[in-house]
Amino acid sequence: MASQFGVVMQNYNSDLMKCIDELKTTRTNLQVQIDSEEEEKKTLEKEVERMTHKINQLSESLTKKAAARNDYDRTIRETESAYTKLLESSQLLLNMVKREADCLEQALHATESNFEESPAF
Repeated sequence: MASQFGVVMQNYNSDLMKCIDELKTTRTNLQVQIDSEEEEKKTLEKEVERMTHKINQLSESLTKKAAARNDYDRTIRETESAYTKLLESSQLLLNMVKREADCLEQALHATESNFEESPAF
C-alpha cells in the first residue's frame, strides 16, 4: 500500500508540475501580449501627441488667415464704397458741367441774337 501511495503521490506531483508549467506558459504568453500592447499604446500616444500638435498649429494658422481674410473683406468693402461715391460724385459733376455749359451756350446765343437785332449806329 505504501508503494501505491508513493505512485499516487508521484502522479499527483507530476500532474501538479504539468499544471504549474501550463500556468507559467500561459502567463508568459500573456506577458508577451501585454508587452506588445504597451508598445502599440506608446506608439499611438506619440501619434496622438503629434496629431494634437499639428491640429493646434492648423488652428492657429486658420485663426490668423481668417483674421487676414476679414481685413481683406473690410478693405474691399471700404474701397468699393469709396469707388461708388466717386462714381456718383463724377456723375453729379458731369451733370453740373453739362448744365453750366448749356446755360453758357444759351447766354452766348442770347447775346449774339441781341447783338444782331440791335440797330447799327
